[in-house]
Amino acid sequence: MSTHAQAKFEVQSWDESTYEELDGDAKLTRASVGQGFTGDLEGDGSVEWLMCYREDKTADFVGLQRFVGRLGGRSGSFVMQTRGSFDGTEAKGSLAVVERSGTDELAGITGTGAFAAPLVPARQCACTAGRKYGAVPIPNASSSV
Repeated sequence: MSTHAQAKFEVQSWDESTYEELDGDAKLTRASVGQGFTGDLEGDGSVEWLMCYREDKTADFVGLQRFVGRLGGRSGSFVMQTRGSFDGTEAKGSLAVVERSGTDELAGITGTGAFAAPLVPARQCACTAGRKYGAVPIPNASSSV
């Protein structure tokens, strides 16, 4: 059985620092980001992203994101692996729930998805997700942010 959830997240904190300068204006950075989710995903997220910016200010990134809260009426937490790119105006990418990272009522969760987050002053983005809940009788997922 599969299900999809819709939510919005707001960036609550963003702490980014350069750990290596490259040729021109290119650089490698690390960002610690806090998020608040509302909608079918209710709770908080924290993510660590490693980014490679090119001279034209576009970037590729990878990260691990932990969500703590409620999904589909079930409480717990899980971790997602993310990978994507930033074109200067919008970040887009894919995500996958890290196997066996679910806790409490979200134990056994699996899923993949995609996300898109425009660069906007309010830093508020929409998210659509579908998740599979292993042994839990609620089901499958894929996300779009």
